[in-house]
Amino acid sequence: MQLTGVSGLRREGAAALRLVGGASLAASMLSDRFRAAVEQGDVHQTRELFHENAVFLSPVVFKPYEGRDQVLKVLRAAERVLGVGGTFRYVHQLEDPAARVAVLEFATDVDGKQVEGIDKLTFDEEGLITELKVMLRPASALQVVGAKMAQEFPQVGLGLPGS
Repeated sequence: MQLTGVSGLRREGAAALRLVGGASLAASMLSDRFRAAVEQGDVHQTRELFHENAVFLSPVVFKPYEGRDQVLKVLRAAERVLGVGGTFRYVHQLEDPAARVAVLEFATDVDGKQVEGIDKLTFDEEGLITELKVMLRPASALQVVGAKMAQEFPQVGLGLPGS
């Protein structure tokens, strides 16, 4: 369920909505399907979740990757880099339904480096993802992930933005 705090953000928790008669219903979030696909290690499931003009904002390069096909290629590379070893996990999921924005905090290990990051998703009125912004920390992890992503890009048919 999502718990609404003072800030207006909703947070995933263990509780469920209580309905008349004692039945319960877990509230869904715009980001649930994206989260499930990533956690299952199948970013191919996410194609229908992205707007055709979606944008990916990288933690490494300034210029964005534009278009659903480019975003999906970046996600395939990220799945290979961040998901290797099976340590990738989302640790928090926050969502502001009025602003149509979700923040998914994750943790993983890459080449022995502990990586923490955030996937910030922005949705349109139809619930499609229009922007995916990724932020990583610490700087040493960002360097390792950036180098490994650069190695993966040719494997998924991707170059640096604008190239």
